[in-house]
Amino acid sequence: MVAGFTSAAIQAAVGAVLGFAAGGTIGLLIGLAIGLVLGAVFGHAIAVAKVYDASPMGVWLFIVDHSWSLLNTVAGSLFLTVLLISGRKLDRTLSLHSGRVNVVQGVSSLYATTIGTVTAGVTPNISRHEDLHILQSRAFGAAYIPLVLANYALFTVAPVWLLYHDHAALPITGPIKYFQCGVYPHVWNEAWAYRIQGTPVP
Repeated sequence: MVAGFTSAAIQAAVGAVLGFAAGGTIGLLIGLAIGLVLGAVFGHAIAVAKVYDASPMGVWLFIVDHSWSLLNTVAGSLFLTVLLISGRKLDRTLSLHSGRVNVVQGVSSLYATTIGTVTAGVTPNISRHEDLHILQSRAFGAAYIPLVLANYALFTVAPVWLLYHDHAALPITGPIKYFQCGVYPHVWNEAWAYRIQGTPVP
């Protein structure tokens, strides 16, 4: 419960500071409200599912997720809020002492999705892949999301991956396949995760 309240307070404070920087007093109030909503949703989830245990590792992961990797945690809070509003359910069993918030149903039937410490649609055959994304976000901190987005942008307009792409296994037959079989599996964070577990969906 303490972790949940602490997370909500931190995210509300961050929202207030950013809001004030962007728009003075009105911005502060708007930022505070947004941060409070996102923080409350995420804080409630980590409290009821007991995501972080009381071990030194559990405490350390909470600290990392709310300092160095806070940007990723806030992004995950937004993702979690959208998932829950859309009717998806928190997986308390899979979340218990895991250091991640698990949601039962994914965004797509083809892929699991991880943003920050929030995963949706994880199955046992791809759990290590998604765990690596959480590790990546914790390792790279605030730079993680910008680095991933920059790689997507670069590989979309400059497809150097075509030089080493497996065209037989993942044929590119149109614009959708260009992203699904080309850009997506070759960005650095996905390529790394697929080496650990899983293969791209053709």
